[in-house]
Formats: sequence, structure tokens, C-alpha cells
Amino acid sequence: MIKVNTTINSIKDAIKNLSGKDVTVKLNLGRNKFVTFPAVVNGIYPSLFTVSPFDKNFLGKTAYSYSEILCGRVKVQEKLS
Repeated sequence: MIKVNTTINSIKDAIKNLSGKDVTVKLNLGRNKFVTFPAVVNGIYPSLFTVSPFDKNFLGKTAYSYSEILCGRVKVQEKLS
């Protein structure tokens, strides 16, 4: 479900604030399958952002569009120390 006051620009600003910080990424792969992994946000681009997983054996996708967050397919949360 899309949040009422969420826009692509507000998502871009939120991801910019997480640049270089440790985050937890949760992916919805469909059919009740989820993948959660720790990573760091390292690339901010106009239409997508990239993350580097801490697990070097991670074989999943590491570049996501801002619309994937808007649609609920990807969730990015800052890790609490």
C-alpha cells in the first residue's frame, strides 16, 4: 500500500541522508519470500541507488530504483548502533 504523503522526491532525500551509512535492506521477492541483508548505501544517482552488501557471497541485485521503495518492494532502514 502506498503511503499518502510519500513522493519520489521525499524518498530520494531520505536515501541521500543514508548515503555512506550502514543500513538493513529488506526485499520482497513475491509469493511470501523476503530477503534481508545488512549493507551500506554507496551510490546515489538520479533514477536509482546502489548498496554494497557486507556479505561478499551475496548474489542478489544491489541497485534499486526509488519507485521500488514507493511500491513497497524494497525497504531500507538505518541500522541502530
